[in-house]
Amino acid sequence: MSSNLPKTGGSYRVLHCVRLGAPEDVLEFADMPRGPLPPGHVRLRVRAAGVNFPDLLMLAGEYQHKPPLPFIPGFEAAGDILEVAADVTEWQPGMAVLVHCRTGAFAEELVAPVAALLPKPAQYSYEQAAAFPVAANTAWAGLVARGDLRRGERLLVLGAGGGTGMAAVALGAQLGARVIAVASSAAKRQAARQAGAEITLDSGNPDWPRELLALTADHGSDVVFDPVGGAAFHAAWKTVAPNGRYLVIGFASGERPSLPANKLLLRGAALIGVRAGEQLRRQPALEPLMRHNLSNWLVSGQGRPLVSEIHPFNRAARAISRLGQRQAVGKLVLRIA
Repeated sequence: MSSNLPKTGGSYRVLHCVRLGAPEDVLEFADMPRGPLPPGHVRLRVRAAGVNFPDLLMLAGEYQHKPPLPFIPGFEAAGDILEVAADVTEWQPGMAVLVHCRTGAFAEELVAPVAALLPKPAQYSYEQAAAFPVAANTAWAGLVARGDLRRGERLLVLGAGGGTGMAAVALGAQLGARVIAVASSAAKRQAARQAGAEITLDSGNPDWPRELLALTADHGSDVVFDPVGGAAFHAAWKTVAPNGRYLVIGFASGERPSLPANKLLLRGAALIGVRAGEQLRRQPALEPLMRHNLSNWLVSGQGRPLVSEIHPFNRAARAISRLGQRQAVGKLVLRIA
């Protein structure tokens, strides 16, 4: 089935990264000609797009994936299907969906493969739906696919007031873990408690690892979810329990820490790198399980993200820069249409 829009012709507005650097210096709006729709794809009218820390890294040329210039940033979006390819039968024009993509979300329209889509629940706004895919995928890839988090284990989440950290808190609680959240402000710690954390600690207090050990009767953390890196990595490592799993998610602090191998040996612990975007490309057999789990989590409402800021499309550069200031609670979203 196809909409009454032409498959080619016309144009739509996009936000291009034309060179590498700070968001305010490298982003420009442009008109993109509408091309033909490939098999197995749909065309979306984008209503909202999530803003993520990797957007900031990609614009600076510091992210693992380095698309050729110029490129359209944006890893996640929500909107309405405008058109489907002739071979697509399970999706129809008019359906509201959310999508996880490698690039391209900061645009009025987006062409996406059907495998990247999930239906938008009616109880979610477009902004909430657009804020779900990246954080949820990262939390699931870390805690389930790589971390094997089990009911009753103690899960330590660093950067728990951000979008990814908060998703890890919510998923950890849903999986039956006892969640300990570390965050830098009272507002972030309160948001983490509302997401499901049993204990919250102030990352600005250098004694928080000692507090954690005291509160857990010296047991420590069975699993650590770390999107921060830097000094937080070394502090959190002090809390890792014997046979614990330390999940390296990213380096929002800007510092990539290192760890002597003997420390792994002494604790019998595992240091595990998590690249959520690569997980399915390397293990495609995981896709049905992940989609099933995320769909259930989405529909349940337990993974509904906290959207603290909604920025207009023409203030995208400012929104991305806000993430570098590390002051936002939960997720930032662009309202596109």
